[in-house]
Amino acid sequence: MRNILAALLVLATPAAATTLEIDVAGEANGTVTIDLLEDVAPEHVEQITALAEAGAYDGVVFHRVIDGFMAQTGDVQYGREGADLALAGTGGSDRPDLAAEFSDESFERGVVGMARSASPDSANSQFFIMFEPAPHLDGQYTVVGRVTDGMDVVDEIKRGRGRGGAVTESPDVMTEVRVVE
Repeated sequence: MRNILAALLVLATPAAATTLEIDVAGEANGTVTIDLLEDVAPEHVEQITALAEAGAYDGVVFHRVIDGFMAQTGDVQYGREGADLALAGTGGSDRPDLAAEFSDESFERGVVGMARSASPDSANSQFFIMFEPAPHLDGQYTVVGRVTDGMDVVDEIKRGRGRGGAVTESPDVMTEVRVVE
């Protein structure tokens, strides 16, 4: 009986959440902590976690930043610090694109979503952090996490120019991205 009770307690204990810690440098300086939502988008969280553990996000810039909307990063192919950023935002990783994992989660301030092309099933490595709510994204993009600390750092990320928000000169960079269980 004692063994059964112990087993039930282990099963009833919530699994440890996966967290990303992102060190940002540039106009913004500090650490952003993101709780990843494995229960909402398990395939996307696995992809981000694998890329972060491999160091793929280290040295990747925030290539698209629109004031009052969001900051986008994660182009591990074309978005490297010091690279020609003309193609930033068009690349991905060597891992396969993912099928959409849409949910009832709303795109509120601090929510992290997966960037994609016109196809809902094209998310790969790029993600964005919301500055403000954007209900028009609800059910259209996969929510993967929430900023739990460091939103003040996100607020200081260098903004881009023009309607598309491209940051072409001295963009802020993710110097290191760590996975914390």
